[in-house]
Amino acid sequence: MIEKRQFYIGGSWVDPVEAKTLEVINPATEKPVAVISLGSAADVDKAVAAAKAAFADWSETSVEERAALLERVIAIYHRRSEEMDEAIRLEMGAPRSFARGSQTPAGSGHLEATLEALKHHVFERPSPRGGSVLRHEPIGVCGLITPWNWPINQIAAKVAPALAAGCTMVLKPSEIAPLSGLLFAEILDEAGCPAGVFNLVNGDGPGVGSAMSSHPDIDMMSFTGSTRAGVAVSQNAAPTVKRVALELGGKSANLLFADADLETALRTSLSGCFSNTGQSCDAPTRLLVERSVYDEAIALAGKIAAETKVGDPAEEGDHIGPVISDLQYEKIQGHIERGLADGARLVAGGPGKPKGFETGYFVQPTVFADVTNQMSIARNEIFGPVLVMIPFDTEEEAVAIANDTPYGLAAYIQTGDPERAKRVARKLRAGSVYINGNSPDWDVPFGGYKQSGNGREYGEFGLEDFLELKAITG
Repeated sequence: MIEKRQFYIGGSWVDPVEAKTLEVINPATEKPVAVISLGSAADVDKAVAAAKAAFADWSETSVEERAALLERVIAIYHRRSEEMDEAIRLEMGAPRSFARGSQTPAGSGHLEATLEALKHHVFERPSPRGGSVLRHEPIGVCGLITPWNWPINQIAAKVAPALAAGCTMVLKPSEIAPLSGLLFAEILDEAGCPAGVFNLVNGDGPGVGSAMSSHPDIDMMSFTGSTRAGVAVSQNAAPTVKRVALELGGKSANLLFADADLETALRTSLSGCFSNTGQSCDAPTRLLVERSVYDEAIALAGKIAAETKVGDPAEEGDHIGPVISDLQYEKIQGHIERGLADGARLVAGGPGKPKGFETGYFVQPTVFADVTNQMSIARNEIFGPVLVMIPFDTEEEAVAIANDTPYGLAAYIQTGDPERAKRVARKLRAGSVYINGNSPDWDVPFGGYKQSGNGREYGEFGLEDFLELKAITG
């Protein structure tokens, strides 16, 4: 059992004000692997006070000093990457190969992209007509709340630009996947991050998250999670008029046109939907298929889903693992049952666990066809390996269906016509559009339209989220 009961506050590991323990459950075994402490408003007060005291000095450091810290963090992160792989496997059930190939590299990707953005950012420049100076300055003390599905990805995507901007911060990682965040705190400490610049308090939303978002000495909240929780963060933050950056839910459409290479497009589409066991906010979970190839696409999708392997995260290989928790498993089962009740046609998978996986929160890779865009499984974020297929007749209809959602995080296009790809991409109301399986680098902005949030993360765009703009005239 891993003992991680302390918080990182003011450059030291400290005991919580009041002891309240929580077991971290390995979703593959349903057994505890670690014990952490849940913090309270009193712990948040201590962390915010440390961050506030550190801000005066850290905000005045040079670009070179902040870049040097990031360089040390990157070097230590690479050295300890196997520890990060293991932490993510244990806390959220990511298979070894996937943790090593995708989850852990996301952290270093954000650190490196932020370092590059910092070195090139112009923090002070003349106004367009002259006579004034425009100056970027750190916004202040930042509250960072990160989710469990891509734990170190979102931690690095927030901590790195906050550090680069000259901000100080308090991080609350997900309490059900806290091990990667605690390891990251060790990395920052080893890199010589000045006391109080980075602080970590574990806890749940009501106990720590609410205390952070309403805290009068926190100048900005950066939150990644569900739309429901994002609304709560915004409401709590409103009385203090702090900046709030949100990266929330999604129900991303994937438009498959008849002129695409059908099998390649479907393999790309199902891989994207099932990757990370479907636990990605930008997963292509609504597959819109041109009617002339719809029946063929259904047959291929069923075949590919049946070939998708489910396996033990402790083993190497190209397979998906469990979902994060019993609660998440039950939510996904409820969505699958609702899809069947609403009349969707089950093509692959379905309710219950895969054969041979009675223990662990494993879900069958599931495909529904003959879905309408008004069905519950087409409207709601399922956050599991569940794909819904919807036919369309025209390009205009495909765009209309794609945009008929409360979300707008990402969209996908599969087509053999480059001009169509450009034309359709411009019409889709989403923060990111991915064409024919292409994926962006770490310096491309990430964020959503509508109820998928506001603000943009990654690279120079993430850096700017943590900066205020001051005009100096005369």
